[in-house]
Amino acid sequence: MKYETLFILNPVLSEEQMKYCVSEYIDFFFKKKAKFLFQEHWGLKKLAYSIQNKINGYYHVFYYKVNSQFISKLELKIRRDERIIRFFSVKIDKDASLYIKRNKSNLVQADFF
Repeated sequence: MKYETLFILNPVLSEEQMKYCVSEYIDFFFKKKAKFLFQEHWGLKKLAYSIQNKINGYYHVFYYKVNSQFISKLELKIRRDERIIRFFSVKIDKDASLYIKRNKSNLVQADFF
């Protein structure tokens, strides 16, 4: 199954801390033998509403292919991580998968490392 996970990192993190956090999750994907498709870094964005008295956050999205058991392990890891203030994971259906393939060249890849 293909999934997408978006998380919002605490804006008080430095650029280096944010990159380190993202790299930890990339390592987690590889250790759990997930097929990592690609990622996007959306940068520092304003939140729709205040979360933990924060009005901004670093947005980052992962696209990957795994079995459904992996999702519960990933979400447990994210819930325990104090650097992440919000997240969600969704299963990508065929239509969304086709849209991503068509627009992948237009998407900003995580070349910020």
